[in-house]
Amino acid sequence: MPNIIIVIPTYNEANNLPLMVAELWALNIPDLSILVVDDNSPDGTGQIAEELTQPRPGRLHVLHRPKKEGLGRAYIAGFQWALANGADLIIQMDCDFSHSPQHIPEMLAEIQHADVVVGSRYVRGGKIDERWETGRYLLSWWANAIYTRFLLNLKVHDATAGFKCWRAEALRGINLDEISSQGYSFQFEMAYVAEKLGYRIVEIPIYFEDRRIGQSKLTIPIKLEAALRVWEIMWHYRNFTPANRLEQ
Repeated sequence: MPNIIIVIPTYNEANNLPLMVAELWALNIPDLSILVVDDNSPDGTGQIAEELTQPRPGRLHVLHRPKKEGLGRAYIAGFQWALANGADLIIQMDCDFSHSPQHIPEMLAEIQHADVVVGSRYVRGGKIDERWETGRYLLSWWANAIYTRFLLNLKVHDATAGFKCWRAEALRGINLDEISSQGYSFQFEMAYVAEKLGYRIVEIPIYFEDRRIGQSKLTIPIKLEAALRVWEIMWHYRNFTPANRLEQ
């Protein structure tokens, strides 16, 4: 079995983290381990993560970062840790249950034929929580299907998806130090780079549940920053081809 590491960035997820970890262990997937990347959460998430390492020594790890530097920086740190610690497959997911662990077995089946598997809301069979207001749904659909996908000419339908399974070889081929997005735009920057480098990307439908506990961290300023970043990302990687993959 491949060595699978799930990378979960956290900031004030003290209530969600124990529940998420329990559901991941309940999958009973051999050689699966978890890396929690905590940005010094004031609610004690980091300490809770440390306590959760005790029942399964060596299978749950905690990367403590000194301050909140954004989702993108947390994921890059987590990816680099996972690669350095022998991961064959790396899964990225949120801690708030918008990404259900129940989709992971299908991801692991599909990654046999791909470099990246994306849990998508916007392919046939994908669904969004029925509690979303119409305006919120339309804004999300427009950002993916119209604005980001059109400008970047992306083939992937869910450009801002944060639920992905990567082959280690694909992440090694991407210059992670060059990924500049700190916040929400990290998701479509990675999608764009992966497509420009010619990696095989497969989307599977998921049910995207609204956050169970706590409040969304996706504020209006973060959304506006992401909208502007599309143009920077498009320009920066405009000449990328598979020849730009890093040698392994």
